[in-house]
Amino acid sequence: MKTILCYGDSLTWGYQPETGKRIDINERWTGVLRNNLGNNYYIIEEGLNGRTTIWDDPSHGSYKNGMNYLLPCLSSHKPIEIVILFLGTNDLKNRFSLSASEIAQGIRVLINIILKSETGPDKNSPQILLISPPHIRELTNTKLHNFKDEFDGGELKSLQLSQYYKQVAEEFVILFFDASKVVMPSKSDGIHLDSNEHIKLGLKISEILKKPLNKL
Repeated sequence: MKTILCYGDSLTWGYQPETGKRIDINERWTGVLRNNLGNNYYIIEEGLNGRTTIWDDPSHGSYKNGMNYLLPCLSSHKPIEIVILFLGTNDLKNRFSLSASEIAQGIRVLINIILKSETGPDKNSPQILLISPPHIRELTNTKLHNFKDEFDGGELKSLQLSQYYKQVAEEFVILFFDASKVVMPSKSDGIHLDSNEHIKLGLKISEILKKPLNKL
């Protein structure tokens, strides 16, 4: 059985924008991926709400830092054939004051950790699929969270992420996919995906992975 680690934030956890609860397991993109790839693949959903690339969150602490848990996570689940790296949205929060280029630098650090981890088959590196997050749309403060205040100024930077992520992917010769080509955040908060968008994303990622997985 081949293991695929989905390492991300609330977009991987499955945050439902209207309720704040978790989208059904079979409607989350990770669940759609599992159902489409079949029983020969073990899908690990490692999504944490608020997770950043490499930054401690001054409001929530260091456990939100994606760098801190990455190597332990890889080591716990090895051997891993593919790591799907789907982070960057939370780096757009205004309290971090990061440019799109700086967020891509954080992704570069995580990729280096994965490639040096020796957690793939026979102590090789796992393959990597880097996903650029969907573009932030018109932000809304909800009863659950003040997303408009928290991500103010992030809309433009989110539009720039894909070009920098693509450059990083080309540098490391890894798989790349721009999620904004397929999905759009909910009108409810401008950040998270509704169930139907999760399904579309899961189907697309399944399509991307089937060819390289068959070569393993």
